[in-house]
Order: sequence, then C-alpha cells, then structure tokens
Amino acid sequence: MTVELGIVVAILGLVVSYLGYQLNKSKSIKTDSRDTAEVRSELGYIRKGVDDIRIDLKANEKNIAHLSERVTRVEESSKQAHKRIDNMEN
Repeated sequence: MTVELGIVVAILGLVVSYLGYQLNKSKSIKTDSRDTAEVRSELGYIRKGVDDIRIDLKANEKNIAHLSERVTRVEESSKQAHKRIDNMEN
C-alpha cells in the first residue's frame, strides 16, 4: 500500500507541476504580447514624430529658398540704386 501511495503522490506532483508550468507559460505569453504591443505603439509615435519633422524640414527648405531668391533680388535692386545715386552725384 505504501508503494501505491508513493506512486499516486508522484503522479499528482507531476500533474500539479505541469499545470503550474502551463499557467506560467500563458502568463509570460500575455506579458510578452503586452510588451510587444507597447513597443509597437511607441514606434508608431516615433514614426509619426519623424514624419512631422520631415514635413517641417521641407517647409523650412522652401522658405529658405524663397528668402534666398528675395535677398538676391534686393541685392540687385540696391546695386542699381547705388549706380543711379553715383550717376546723380557726378
């Protein structure tokens, strides 16, 4: 009878340890899934931020090109004005 009791206890121990393993395995999968979802959402926010920065950079480049063109026109205009002033002085 002690041998049968020992076998039953051993089998119950195996069943309990297996069930505990399965329970912890599903919890770790849930935790991993949650962590993966958080990382993906954070990457989405970073991607959106980078896209916004690129759009702003393109707008700034356009503004700089426009200002550069205007500065060139102003320089040409002032050069012509100086020539006219020099002609008036002579």
